[in-house]
Amino acid sequence: MRTTLMKKGLLIILSGPSGVGKGTVRLKLMTRPELNLFYSVSMTTRKIRPGEKEGREYYYVSRQEFLKQVEEGNLLEWNEFVGNFYGTPLDKVNQKREEGYNVLLEIDVNGAMKVMEKCPDAVSIFLKAPSFEALEKRIRGRSTETEEVIRERLGKAKSEYGLAYKYKYSVVNDSVERAADEIASIIKKESKQANLI
Repeated sequence: MRTTLMKKGLLIILSGPSGVGKGTVRLKLMTRPELNLFYSVSMTTRKIRPGEKEGREYYYVSRQEFLKQVEEGNLLEWNEFVGNFYGTPLDKVNQKREEGYNVLLEIDVNGAMKVMEKCPDAVSIFLKAPSFEALEKRIRGRSTETEEVIRERLGKAKSEYGLAYKYKYSVVNDSVERAADEIASIIKKESKQANLI
């Protein structure tokens, strides 16, 4: 029998428009064991991209399977974007937080708004590019999407920047290393305030 209760880990939202470098910054954060992070892999119906791996970037499922998860209430948040569904499996998030991990969600702004509503204790971090021009350059540099999809992503990014004030923190990704350092400091500060360290 345990004599001390394990402290529940933080729920950390890393969010921002497509192309700001959320994935790159997240990978840098995951190399820091002192942050006690568990990355919550999202579920999606979009096609797997070259270099991606099932269960690492996403859980790739059919639309039918995704909608079944929605119906059964198994997603913390979900959204449809450019014809594909994206969502956060709830069971894994709860399990890892109960185990004491700080669970990191890397999600879009729409999803972040839903999570903040359901979990007001979440540590929300809005990641932004140094400028809108830099963001456009990053999105175009991927060379994986049509002009129509690029324009849709840029239009969405403009409206998402308008919601940055709803987040607890805002971090500029002018350098992956510097942005990761700033976010690591935020996580340590929040952990200390929650008496996790």
